[in-house]
Amino acid sequence: MSLLKGTEMIKYIYPDGSHCYRALHTAHAVFRNGDGQLIARTEKADGSGLYEFEITGFELLSTGIVYD
Repeated sequence: MSLLKGTEMIKYIYPDGSHCYRALHTAHAVFRNGDGQLIARTEKADGSGLYEFEITGFELLSTGIVYD
């Protein structure tokens, strides 16, 4: 998919307004649960499995672009 060409990071935005960055290859899914919450499923940092957490949004970040 050409839209994702060069994308290397995903920025997850938490409900409290804070955020974190993850390598795109660790992202497994973003979906809405039964309560309508937006949930991200991603690989644990040590590679031992997956975990899920609530987010309010996400952004795909590409190399060579300055986001402000």
